Amino acid sequence: MIQFNLLPDIKIQYLKARRQKHLVMLGSTMVIIFSVTLLVVLLSIVFGLQKKNIADLSRDIKTSSAELKNTKNLDRMLTVQNQLTSLNALHDGKPAVNRLYKYVTQLTPTSASISRLNVDFSKNTITVTGSANSLNTINTFADALKFATYTTEAAPKTNTKAFSAVVLSTFGRDAKSATYTLDATFDPVLFSEKSEVALTVPNISTRTGVLFKNEGGQ
Repeated sequence: MIQFNLLPDIKIQYLKARRQKHLVMLGSTMVIIFSVTLLVVLLSIVFGLQKKNIADLSRDIKTSSAELKNTKNLDRMLTVQNQLTSLNALHDGKPAVNRLYKYVTQLTPTSASISRLNVDFSKNTITVTGSANSLNTINTFADALKFATYTTEAAPKTNTKAFSAVVLSTFGRDAKSATYTLDATFDPVLFSEKSEVALTVPNISTRTGVLFKNEGGQ
């Protein structure tokens, strides 16, 4: 008969299980200790360093506020600074009035003269009063305004109408000359500081009704 002694194997398994239990408990204990330590460190940072930083910032704010309150003419300095900041926007928004002379030179026929020129940049309107050698010249002037176009640096190939609502509001004539008043609305881009503008004025023959493109003026 064959007999097996199982007691030593059971004891070995028991000891092995007990050892594993000790290892698991040791590992769990170390994890718990590490977690508690990390929690303590984080709490120290939150309630210690953060509190100190807040206190330092509050102190700096109080110091800076006191310095500002003791600064002479602070309101005036801030007002000047705000005005300086808005200068660029004001510069971009103001009309380029210096272009007016060039435009008028291009638009006015050689046989016409201007006695009064009124430009309203808020309404984008222009009124021209003067005299010419004939009514045909005045009509040429009016047609130059009607058919004038412009291009910009951003769109050099796009011709946009420069003036609209061109009206010969008053006119008269005698044996030697004729008088006129022309009203028109201009595109505000013509006087915008944001882009360079090239005005193109047609050369119009009132006898033939033919328009000739002329970029240099009449």
